Amino acid sequence: MKARIHVTLKNGVLDPQGKAIEHALSNMGFGGVDGARQGKYIELDLNETDKTKAEAAVDEMCRKLIANTVIENYSIELE
Repeated sequence: MKARIHVTLKNGVLDPQGKAIEHALSNMGFGGVDGARQGKYIELDLNETDKTKAEAAVDEMCRKLIANTVIENYSIELE
């Protein structure tokens, strides 16, 4: 089973890298971008075949290591 994890900063958390992306796009002539937020994407290959157990395990991985839950949100997709 494959787990796909998207981690993004919570609303209201300063995102200097997103601002840099927005500024660079503007300088390159890509107008109309009023905001950019950056995040991270992680794929995990899991040996677990039970979807409920896999989701619980990945959720625990996110809470303990992958995401800083004070300032980040995460979403999990299982395939």
